[in-house]
Order: sequence, then structure tokens, then C-alpha cells
Amino acid sequence: MANVDIGRNRWRTTVVVVAPVVLLAVFVAHPYLSGRLPNDAGVAEAVAAGPTQWAAVHLATAVASGLIILAFLAVRSYLREAGEDHFSALGVPFVVIGSTLFAFLPGMEFAPLAAAEMGATTTEIEAAQEAIASWFLPVLVTGALAFAIGVFAFARAISIATVGSRGLTRVVVAALIIMAVSRFVPLAAVQFYVQGVAVIVALWPLAYAMRTQAAPYTAGQSRPMPTS
Repeated sequence: MANVDIGRNRWRTTVVVVAPVVLLAVFVAHPYLSGRLPNDAGVAEAVAAGPTQWAAVHLATAVASGLIILAFLAVRSYLREAGEDHFSALGVPFVVIGSTLFAFLPGMEFAPLAAAEMGATTTEIEAAQEAIASWFLPVLVTGALAFAIGVFAFARAISIATVGSRGLTRVVVAALIIMAVSRFVPLAAVQFYVQGVAVIVALWPLAYAMRTQAAPYTAGQSRPMPTS
């Protein structure tokens, strides 16, 4: 049983460390889009300048979104061991739906890539991007809303089941809220960089707690001894 617990904890810690790194790397590799989003002209220029980079980044974004789902499932497993079985359970389906819709967005942005591969001009590529706007924006907003509900539920769960010190718990909760809110801000710098850093600030302390603290503790419980 001990070996099973160690293996499970190692898996949880690994995915919670790796997922935010992959997501931030994808955001950094994504061509920067200036001004307010959506920026169809910026997308067209980025696709025309580097179609291979555009394809690779968007495929990787879908993978990163899947890893974020696994990370939150790992956090849910960890919190459940502490007896927090309400808010984290509520958050899981919303995080999954939000992350799935987020992963769907890169697939939609293969439309301008397809136009570029067919030899379209920058103007024609921009028109292809504009053509999916009526679908893209609702998916983006719906996914951001679902993800925010799920992340807020996890933030509440973590605030109840204290992870590490109370100060560390506050940092994690604040970073989770910033991560969720950033998806609503129509600026590339916020969508890419603020969100990417917030994910690391939120999840890495949780990974550390998973590695050093057998389970979180709730009010009224004594703090568990660190594990080696």
C-alpha cells in the first residue's frame, strides 16, 4: 500500500509541475498579437510569416490544455484525501469543459493556416480568420466562463484545506483567480504571459506541498509531519 501511495503521489506531483511549464512554453512560442484581441490582421501576418510555427504552437496548445486537466485532477485527488470533497468535486467538470473548449480553439485557427497552405494572400488569410469569428468568440467566452467557475471552486477548496502554510495558501488562491480572470482580458500580453505565469505560481506550490505534505489539513486538524 505504501508503494502505491508513493507512486500515486509521484504521478500527481509530476503532472502538476509539468503542465504549467508546457502551457507557458506554448504561450511564449505563440506569435505575439498586438492590440486588442481578436486581431485578425495580426493572425494573418503571423500565419503567412510562419505557417509551420503556427501549426506546431496550436497543436501544442491542445496538448497543454489536456495536461492542465490532468493537473487539476491530481489536485482534486490530493484535496480529497484531506476530506475536501465538495468544492473540488464541483470544480472538476467545469475545469474539464473549460479546458476542452480552450483546446478546441487552436483547431479552429487551422482555418487561416489552410488558406495559407492553399496559396492565399495575407488579405485572404485574414478573411478566413474573420469567417470563423462568429464561432470562435462564443467558444472562447463559454470556455473561459466554465473554466473560471471550476478554478474558483478549486480556490475555495484550497482555502478550506490549507496547503502548506496559510501564506502559501493565499498565494495559490490569488494566482488561481488571476489565471481564471486572465482568460477574459482581450489582450495578448494578459492571455499569454499573465495567465502562463499565474498557472505556475498557482500549481508549483501545490506540487511542492504534494511532495512534502502527505495531505492538506483543515481547521481543527494538527499539521501533518513532512514526508521525506
